[in-house]
Amino acid sequence: MPKYLLEVNYTLDGVRGVLAKGGSARKAAAQAAAKSLGGKLDNFYFAFGGTDVFTVADMPDNEAAAALALTVSAGGGATVKTVVLLSTEEIDGAAQRDVKYKPPGS
Repeated sequence: MPKYLLEVNYTLDGVRGVLAKGGSARKAAAQAAAKSLGGKLDNFYFAFGGTDVFTVADMPDNEAAAALALTVSAGGGATVKTVVLLSTEEIDGAAQRDVKYKPPGS
């Protein structure tokens, strides 16, 4: 199943929700949301800095990952940046592909 890194930033309302019910409630909500789309969370970490939460999710496909991110963002408590993660095997396969390309100026 494809893996996705979700970088989550809470809005003011989202921060208030974390303070009211704790981080475990947010993790449970994220797990339930991923599961409802046929996916699962590999991990869920709160962080200091520019991003509030990092989570890696196994999702069935890009459409399911986009649905998760769109729904979370539309809820108003957070925004989500989604990064598609590639395995070493996928990169090995990509490196073996024959690409017909000429760089600029060639």
